[in-house]
Amino acid sequence: MRRQAMVRYLALGVLAFLFASAAHSQTPATQPTPATLSIPPDSPRWDLQGNAKVTEHQGRQALMLNGAQAIVKDFEMRDAVLDVDVSTPASRGFFGFYFRLTDDGANTEFVYLRQHKSGRPDAMQYIPVLNNGRTWQIYNGPGFTGAVDIPKDQWFHLRLEVVGAQAKLYVKDMEKPALVMDDLKSGNQKGQLGMFVLAGETYISNFQVRTTPDAPWERHLPPMPPNILTKWALSPAYEVYESSGAPARNLERPLTPSEIAATKWQDVEAEPPGFVVINRYRESPQFQRSYDNDFSKRLEPQPGMRVVYARTTIESDRDQLKRLNLGYSDAVSVFLNGKILYRGQSYQNYRDPDFLGIINLDNDYVYLPLKKGTNDLVLAVSEIGGGWAFICRLDDIPN
Repeated sequence: MRRQAMVRYLALGVLAFLFASAAHSQTPATQPTPATLSIPPDSPRWDLQGNAKVTEHQGRQALMLNGAQAIVKDFEMRDAVLDVDVSTPASRGFFGFYFRLTDDGANTEFVYLRQHKSGRPDAMQYIPVLNNGRTWQIYNGPGFTGAVDIPKDQWFHLRLEVVGAQAKLYVKDMEKPALVMDDLKSGNQKGQLGMFVLAGETYISNFQVRTTPDAPWERHLPPMPPNILTKWALSPAYEVYESSGAPARNLERPLTPSEIAATKWQDVEAEPPGFVVINRYRESPQFQRSYDNDFSKRLEPQPGMRVVYARTTIESDRDQLKRLNLGYSDAVSVFLNGKILYRGQSYQNYRDPDFLGIINLDNDYVYLPLKKGTNDLVLAVSEIGGGWAFICRLDDIPN
């Protein structure tokens, strides 16, 4: 009886082992493979907007975009690998990927190339689009801009790998990324995707997207420098000019105490490395600047320009003079305790025809005569386009 029980026990053990081994050997085959979606140029899966058409280019059927976008219908991505061939005969332009695009089109991640900047430090750039604002003046440098050679009028390959809160762009060389986006800024964890060409005739073919398993969502924020003013309150956005061009606001006049009391303020905090990105909280202006093609018109009124007031307090243990390091886009007035101290304008193309207006903490210095106790600091930050933000650091004056 004991021998029969032992035989039965051994038989069950062998069966269990064989079952486990079979299940283990089948595991790779039963795992779902990532889905790859190939979308030819003439596919009905494209939602074409703007100057877009299916055509032939350099021996291929291609989708031509020029001031247009092609969004993939009925597709939502979180993590994925996007592949596409592109060819552009344009000498100047902007083309690239939208990904994790919101349904209303107002917010997305955007990585793009500039034909006219080929080989230069900003030949490619990653930015978040926030409330319709393309924030290229805010997000610059490592992780945002980079140099790459952009072939003219020949097919080459682009690949975008999106993994959690990071992404990599490959240009021609699929072994080494041309741009590593270490911290995606929009906050979108999923959304639509597509191709976007702001300007410059660009052709695409062999578009594919392969979804990948969701990676952990890990932000890689830069450090916050010391002495940054981080806590602010924002006013609503106001028009600076009437549609006729007449001034609607005097940006050199401080708000009165009654105006401050009547304003509905929104508390916000600066994000590392210290930017208060107004685009996150207010709709970005959308209009055509009068001086884009005529530098002599840069002093003209710009109907459509908007301003937001930003307010904070500074506590001082004595009467003293402090230096305010200030970066901003596009223009700023600085008021301390109800008096104007500074007015600066940093619009794209404003100071000279090639001026970009990129925000930097060392754009300007303003010297603040602080009184003992509480000091009221107000900035009037106005925007034309390219990124609506400011950054402030309060320092002792060097000896």
